Amino acid sequence: MKAFRLDDLEAERSANEGAYLQFLRERNMSVGLYALDAGSHDPQKPHLQDEVYFVVSGRASITVGLETTEVARGSVVYVPAGVAHKFHHISEDLRVMVVFSPPEA
Repeated sequence: MKAFRLDDLEAERSANEGAYLQFLRERNMSVGLYALDAGSHDPQKPHLQDEVYFVVSGRASITVGLETTEVARGSVVYVPAGVAHKFHHISEDLRVMVVFSPPEA
């Protein structure tokens, strides 16, 4: 079993001064913590993998393809591989668990 604590992951991500921390990588998936502070810009480009976002905390909007929705704690968003997507109008510091399948390269 592999178990993780969100506060430990956030501390490690912050210490490494990066917006993204991959903390699990297996044959069919990888999982990471993505952080965007209020008012910041999301620099993402489309990925080669399917993604699932689970919003741990914060508030923002996300556009996936031509669709936009608001997200907050507890929101889950699926993004198919190759589809443009971005978080925007980030009004509260955003912390998102990201699952990639297959694993992010």
